[in-house]
Amino acid sequence: STRLILHAKAQDTILSLAAKAGSVEDLELEDVMKIGYRDIRCVESGGPEPGVGCAGRGVITSINFLEENGAYDGVDYVSYDVLGDVVCGGFAMPIRENKAQEIYIVMSGEMMAV
Repeated sequence: STRLILHAKAQDTILSLAAKAGSVEDLELEDVMKIGYRDIRCVESGGPEPGVGCAGRGVITSINFLEENGAYDGVDYVSYDVLGDVVCGGFAMPIRENKAQEIYIVMSGEMMAV
């Protein structure tokens, strides 16, 4: 979802980098955050292989990592682009933990709706 903002460059996910490093605690913010168009800060959380585990767990792990490492310092808005077809309900975790003040649902048949 960050590819267009990053001028078509692919970005490694927090979870894939954590798996390579050993754990999320072994990562630095600079490892996972890339700066794109108009200085937009981009991060991809990643998730488990399809059909295995809960993708929402990856989202909350990523959000906690970003909070602990100051990723939200000095920003006015934070936008999360999440899948709408996950059946485990894990994407509700950030909402339950008061990580969002408002939620907007954007739907489209396009590859990149947002």
